[in-house]
Amino acid sequence: MAEGKRTRQPNGASSIYLGKDGKWHGRVTVGVRDDGRPDRRHIERKTKAEVTKAVREMERARDEKKLRKPGQSWTVQAWLEHWVENIAKPYVSENSYDGYEVDVRVHLVPGLGAHKLDRLEPEHLERFYRKMQEAGSAAGTAHHVHRTIRVALGEAVRRGHIPTNVAEIAKAPRLEEEDIEPYTIEEVQSLLVEAAKLRNSARWVVALALGLRQGEALGLHWEDVDLDAGYVRIRKNRLRPKYAHGCGGDPCGRKAGYCPQRQQTRREHKSTKSRAGRRTVGLPDPLIKLLRQHQEEQERERAEAGADWEGKGYVFASPTGGPLSPNTDYHVWKRLLRDAGVRDGRLHDARHTAATVLLLLGVPDVVVDAIMGWEPGGAARMRARYMHVTGPMLRKVAQQVGGALWEPSAAD
Repeated sequence: MAEGKRTRQPNGASSIYLGKDGKWHGRVTVGVRDDGRPDRRHIERKTKAEVTKAVREMERARDEKKLRKPGQSWTVQAWLEHWVENIAKPYVSENSYDGYEVDVRVHLVPGLGAHKLDRLEPEHLERFYRKMQEAGSAAGTAHHVHRTIRVALGEAVRRGHIPTNVAEIAKAPRLEEEDIEPYTIEEVQSLLVEAAKLRNSARWVVALALGLRQGEALGLHWEDVDLDAGYVRIRKNRLRPKYAHGCGGDPCGRKAGYCPQRQQTRREHKSTKSRAGRRTVGLPDPLIKLLRQHQEEQERERAEAGADWEGKGYVFASPTGGPLSPNTDYHVWKRLLRDAGVRDGRLHDARHTAATVLLLLGVPDVVVDAIMGWEPGGAARMRARYMHVTGPMLRKVAQQVGGALWEPSAAD
């Protein structure tokens, strides 16, 4: 029998044969196509040894479920755009989708979109991250982009479009945590004095005393506050507004957010993102008193607004009862810092400050976790991240060490 003569193989078995073109060919059955026919892949090499090796490698990849599915040959751009709009968008929060969409549109597609999805390599990602930072992007931005493509490629692996998630192999951009210094008790007191002059002054007391996230504070409704019992339930998050043009056939020429007839395209709030985030927090007596005053002031505003009052039940609302804008809220915080003569800081630093105060007071960890809304699995890490060893704590430890080492014992 001639060496290259093709013989019939059992159903599903691989075959190797010498073609009339003088080259060696291999056929490997790797599965079933969408139409029900066998998915039989073709391999072509110059020698029998080469094609045999390639066939065995494909069989091994098939058995390990690392072969790309037949059909569309995705580019990185095509997959990312499909993933973010059709896979991620229906299932993630609005904020998560916004982050993914910006990473895909602004960074990943322009930087990596032309690559074939199944030929993307870890080195492509690493060079791309370096170029991003050389062009001026912050390390945090590059790190966020890395997380986005890691999630997107992970989905491509699960669906059989690629065998390996190269973003799991690539080195993520180095991200150094900022050394965050919480506000001192004296600084907090200065902030509270200045906040008392502002409309919605209790909003800042809630941030500094209870450590509520911005979305949690702006999403508070009166139905979640029980001033008689002295607690507040955290159940909702205020979302950043998103707008579309409402000017129809006569474009205003402005961005959608500044269109005189703009239309809100996003819901105002959503449920907190985790079970731990949905929590009940006790209110200190001074804060209960302040919230009662705030409630009375809001009732006066409601009476003044009359028919214009929106009546949506927000604790911290606009003069007509509508939700506050997170962007406006941020700028009020920055102005509060300046007016109080307190060093500049992020709005989220108020949360760090509240956590540090709990640490100084010696509140048990399990209670701290419940107040801050931390998941049990990551609570220890979050305490390390949010709670800071402050000057008073260091002095107390130093005094304890001094007493142990230098004070004479009773026996002496």
